[in-house]
Amino acid sequence: MVTQEQRKRQLAREKFLRQQQRRTEARRKARMRNSVIASVLGVVVIGSVAIYTTGVLKNDDDKADASAQTTPSAAATSKAPDPCEKAAKGSVKKLSWKKEPAVTIDKSAKYTMKLATTCGDIDIALNASAAPHTVNSFDFLAGKGYFDHTKCHRLTTNGIYVLQCGDPTGSGSGGPGYTIPDENLKDKSLKGGVYPAGTVAMANTGQKHTGGSQFFLVYQDSQLPASYTPFGTVSESGMKVLKKIAAAGESTGQGDGAPNATVVINKATVTKS
Repeated sequence: MVTQEQRKRQLAREKFLRQQQRRTEARRKARMRNSVIASVLGVVVIGSVAIYTTGVLKNDDDKADASAQTTPSAAATSKAPDPCEKAAKGSVKKLSWKKEPAVTIDKSAKYTMKLATTCGDIDIALNASAAPHTVNSFDFLAGKGYFDHTKCHRLTTNGIYVLQCGDPTGSGSGGPGYTIPDENLKDKSLKGGVYPAGTVAMANTGQKHTGGSQFFLVYQDSQLPASYTPFGTVSESGMKVLKKIAAAGESTGQGDGAPNATVVINKATVTKS
């Protein structure tokens, strides 16, 4: 039997997803208008792919559907102090490529990604055999210093429970200039429409094969459609760091906003073992 609280959460998720779908459509129309204007002016614009996703990734000016369904825990943690250290000296590199790098990783080998953040190290076991394009892209980008000094720009604490990173602009609209295909969407871990705690997955535009550089780390089981490539698993020590970040809450008090913790990836490293 479904409890009243479970029903409220389900309704909140459904409303949240509907809102994101409407925003995705609005952005698509805006891009079409902009392309027409650019062609009339004879201007060719070359930039990064705008990345935003239904239920997972969006621009900072969007608000989560939590006005009527905000949990007490989300409101209580929204003003918690910053538990993290100052960022290492350095600046974000402005890098972009026109096409996905050739797959050069060993699909049968084990790879680990280490995110040395201001809040602690987050170690991630990467699944190269199930998501070779994704793991290869992260190996390439990390090797170029693409993620270094970037902020994790989004934390959700209501409905879905993720920390989102990988955008050098920190705005929610940045990317590497290329996209990668969806992979591993039938992974056995994605049972019952749930991305389990510890999952690391790709953000996308809500359309197929539109992953770029943005990814999210799940710190608590989150109900989401199997549309986001799962490609790694956070270590036990890394989960402690994620939960510390989540406990500090997010900036809006509505369950979806910039994390109160200043989460900066000082250095991202992918290692083959």
